[in-house]
Amino acid sequence: MLYELISYLDQHFSPAGFGAFEFITTRTAFAAATALIISLLIGRKIIQWLERMQLQETIRDDIGLDTHLAKGKTPTMGGVIIILATVIPALLWMRMDSIYTWMIVFVMVVLGLVGFIDDYIKVVKKDKSGLHGWFKIAGQISVGLVLGALLYWWPEFQDFNTLSTVPFLKNVNIDYAFIGETLGWLIYIPVVILVITAVSNSANLTDGLDGLAAGTSAIAGLVLGIFAYVSGNFNFSNFLNIMYLPGTGELTIFAASLVGACLGFLWYNTHPASVFMGDTGSLALGGALGSLALMIHKELLLPIICGIFFVEALSVIIQTTWFRYTKWKYGEGRRVFLMTPIHHHFEKKAWPESKIVVRFWIIAILLGIISLLTLKLR
Repeated sequence: MLYELISYLDQHFSPAGFGAFEFITTRTAFAAATALIISLLIGRKIIQWLERMQLQETIRDDIGLDTHLAKGKTPTMGGVIIILATVIPALLWMRMDSIYTWMIVFVMVVLGLVGFIDDYIKVVKKDKSGLHGWFKIAGQISVGLVLGALLYWWPEFQDFNTLSTVPFLKNVNIDYAFIGETLGWLIYIPVVILVITAVSNSANLTDGLDGLAAGTSAIAGLVLGIFAYVSGNFNFSNFLNIMYLPGTGELTIFAASLVGACLGFLWYNTHPASVFMGDTGSLALGGALGSLALMIHKELLLPIICGIFFVEALSVIIQTTWFRYTKWKYGEGRRVFLMTPIHHHFEKKAWPESKIVVRFWIIAILLGIISLLTLKLR
């Protein structure tokens, strides 16, 4: 909205310096700063409101970690801070005539709403199971269906709608429409649904320690923002020999807003946390990151960019599968890890919570660097 206003003023009154806002880099910087300021300013107010309403984290007494029992009085549903601090700057600084603006905001808000309902049932209704799993999946599938349909049929995307970059291979793309353009959506839309569901659920599993999900999301958002910028810039995409995607530069502004919002949230979420994001935040963040990767056709890089999410989810799958297999074969379930998701495994090994989180951040940074190196290592 501010972009349109500033463009109008620049065209009719030509105030000094307003032309700089035509550049994506300028708006990206302002979006990040705006998000950080908003999250810091509204964070304390929202936390105080959550405390007054006694919307506190529900800790399962069978989790087996005594250190988590003390967190039962910590306010949750703080993901509202992240959503507001991301969406408001995005709408202020992104172009309103870009379909990318509305797609990414739609994904984050709707999945945030799904998470909010889940948190509401847990916290207000005192039902520890929260929103039934099938309803949560239905919400994720619905979002993926809408996003997939837009990415497949929107006129601007027809030249590259079903293509996806293969990491580490030069000039190699997967075409999901290998069965033909008429039926290509039968492959592509389920892929979009799978990515949105997988990344949002993985982010949800990662949100188990103070600052873990917010910090790793900020790192992933930064990396995806860089990919969005170079993909939407003809000169950079030509120099790097990657797929040129007109208009994706606007997603850089959203990514900057997300990073700023996560950093501001970490002010209150680092150990010991004053607030938790809850499913409200984790589902919204995971969905936003997954949709960002889809829009810039880098979803095959997600296991690296969001490597922490991937390992957290994989640990749960391995644990559950092995437990069920050994119970069937030997009559007694056996475990690979002391506890899953895997961050709890290290807690069981008596690692301090802050040490686990910082080390996971370091790994996330390393994975982000490896992801960026794929631009040249091909």
